[in-house]
Amino acid sequence: MERRPHKFEKLPVYQKSQELFDLVDIIAEALKEDDMKEHLAAQMLSNAAIIQAKIAGAEGGGLYSLRMQNAVLIKLAVQDMFNAVSFASMVNINEEDYVQLMRDKVEEFRLVFVEWIRGFDKSYDIPDNWAIRFDTSTPEQEKLEELMFDEEKFFEDFDDEGFEDDEDFDDEDSDDKPEDKN
Repeated sequence: MERRPHKFEKLPVYQKSQELFDLVDIIAEALKEDDMKEHLAAQMLSNAAIIQAKIAGAEGGGLYSLRMQNAVLIKLAVQDMFNAVSFASMVNINEEDYVQLMRDKVEEFRLVFVEWIRGFDKSYDIPDNWAIRFDTSTPEQEKLEELMFDEEKFFEDFDDEGFEDDEDFDDEDSDDKPEDKN
């Protein structure tokens, strides 16, 4: 039976990430035998895999801050991957100079990536108390936070419906009484 692709695999950003992965795979295979080859190849391939995993993660959740967190990790993985390719070229363990080819692929990815993150819904978010997205240092940001997060609405699903008999939740052993060991 043929595997059906996930929804995120059809996204242009994911398809570009696959092109990056394929290029990195070729570059990793082409590295000369060297003490650093295994380390650099693993670094490049793991970063290429992280990019794809984080795209899937961003598409799996709806909160803007979580999607942006994945986007930042994608950016860092792309930079680390490119740095490894550049380093391999600097220390001459590449048969060919893949730096310009990688630079071109990264730029293609970046353009699609920017378009992808611009499509994230900024209105669907909650404060994360880290002041990265919800910087309340300005009145405008404070007002934005108030508009975007309605605490009562958020917690209305957590009311006490269905918990009429509180006695079921009393822990008789928690009253500091010695346990009966019979």
